[in-house]
Amino acid sequence: MRWFYLFAVLFLTANMYLMAQGEIFLNAVPLGLILIYTAFYHLDKLFLFIVFFTPLSFNIENYVSANVGLFVPTEPLLFGVLLIIFFKQLKSNLFESAFFKHPITILFIFQLLWIFITAMTSEYPIVSFKFLLMKMWFIIPIYFFGYLFFKDEKNIFRFIWLFIFGLTIVVLYTLINHASYGFNEASGHWVMSPFFKDHTSYGAILALIYPVLFGLLFAKKNGPLVRLILITLILLFAIAIALSYTRAAWLSLVGAFLVYLLFRFKIHFKYLAGIGVMGIVYIAFSWTAIMHNLERNQSEHATDNIDERIESMANISTDASNLERLNRWGSAIRLWEERPIVGWGPGTYAMVYAPFQLSSSKTVISTNAGILGNAHSEYLGPLSEQGLIGMLLIIMLVIYILYIGITLYLRLPEGPLKTLLLTIILGLITYFAHGILNNYLDTDKATIPVWGFTAIIVMLDIKYPKNKIKKGLQTQAKID
Repeated sequence: MRWFYLFAVLFLTANMYLMAQGEIFLNAVPLGLILIYTAFYHLDKLFLFIVFFTPLSFNIENYVSANVGLFVPTEPLLFGVLLIIFFKQLKSNLFESAFFKHPITILFIFQLLWIFITAMTSEYPIVSFKFLLMKMWFIIPIYFFGYLFFKDEKNIFRFIWLFIFGLTIVVLYTLINHASYGFNEASGHWVMSPFFKDHTSYGAILALIYPVLFGLLFAKKNGPLVRLILITLILLFAIAIALSYTRAAWLSLVGAFLVYLLFRFKIHFKYLAGIGVMGIVYIAFSWTAIMHNLERNQSEHATDNIDERIESMANISTDASNLERLNRWGSAIRLWEERPIVGWGPGTYAMVYAPFQLSSSKTVISTNAGILGNAHSEYLGPLSEQGLIGMLLIIMLVIYILYIGITLYLRLPEGPLKTLLLTIILGLITYFAHGILNNYLDTDKATIPVWGFTAIIVMLDIKYPKNKIKKGLQTQAKID
């Protein structure tokens, strides 16, 4: 014990001296020790800590001279959780066989293996192996540990509430900051900084969470105070989404609402298939007229007018944002054509796409160096970086997540979980639809809620298999 007191005195003395010199880094040591203790003895608490701080995390790249892109405090903590899970799994198996046999788990494992293979053939192997490590510290702590964490169903609500609380702080900060600029469109692109890089990622996460707010409102018989809080959050987030000026977020929410109507009115698949076939036939016969109308569309996205901003979604003739997205997509496809099997390497798109831009496709926001970001698609990005198999893996993952989620919803008995599950599915639909136009699954802001929701679906799917629910319903019928 004497050694402890001696160490404490020495630490306090050194800290006070350094603070007098203007150095404050030693103040982080006690917090670090607390986090280490929590990680080993209360991993569930650390998990919730990470979830709460995810919307509030920021990229240290903006504050240090070194070219290090790292979101703190979440990503270092996720890496620590990854190591703990790895060593615990070596010591004793944490997961039952049903989890490893689940199709979504299998797809995640295949995806990580394929990223490893394509990293070895990458144009920039170091970049690609860093990308693999990042994927591992997102997928394993959030999906794998999340599956264990959500076995206590109360943790599902804790996870969602804490993420919403963290995001609400960001929303209030953004709205107050935006108000100082008169809520104009130009400032709406960056007022959420440093918590979100730009308005598109901010809008995507708001849209992802928005349906879940309704799930919390209607899933349980909440008291008056909780209902008031949820109604206030629904209104607050609606304002935030509108003022995010994110067209893809608006469009994805419309799509999610249409899907909700399908559930609400129990429309059979055969009718949807019929409507889909008629729509394809109509588009095929009207293609020339549709293209002429699109070319005549001169609406711009850089406006405070909501109607014109919505119309600008279909402007492929003058809107720089839309044209640049088409430029990125075209570059991604040409990259894939050059290396169709293994792609150019995970995480390398921004470093290799510049020569694959066509001069006729460049816009006023294009750069010859190609330094302005990614492929603007969760699906075309992997195509260019990991080849056809990479794209097929993410598409299959999305399909299986939604298919298993929907079939689980249809077989669950009425109750809070069923209601909440529907809104989780709708939230995921907003993101996967948004993923056609943008990609954020390389950031904690999107990965933690998306893979967290996926872990919830898988846990419920294993916990409530079809046969078990049927037997339960039959037993209940006999009792009644």
